[in-house]
Amino acid sequence: MKITFVKKILVDGNPCPKCADVEKKLRQSGNIDRIDEVLIADVRDPDSAGMQLANDLQVTRAPFFVVERDGDVEVFTVYFKFVKQVLGGKTNSTEEAAELLNDNPDLDYI
Repeated sequence: MKITFVKKILVDGNPCPKCADVEKKLRQSGNIDRIDEVLIADVRDPDSAGMQLANDLQVTRAPFFVVERDGDVEVFTVYFKFVKQVLGGKTNSTEEAAELLNDNPDLDYI
């Protein structure tokens, strides 16, 4: 299995806040060591490796993870889903819901 983590650099040269948060969580959990490759999607450079991969896979959000296993490629744009399904970690349903709402501002509380 190969895991690629793609994080975005914004127009002002700073990392996207969510990408930085996800990277921090990966480091704190010790899961950063399970990442095989880290690519940068620099919005100022459409030829950056991360931007090219995002275009190839038609991914419009960052950060995202690409998991290659047994010839199959799966893309995860939700960190907690990636942790649960790929890394076998436990997640908190409140954190999952907060991430889902943050990623989908068109959703509203019921």
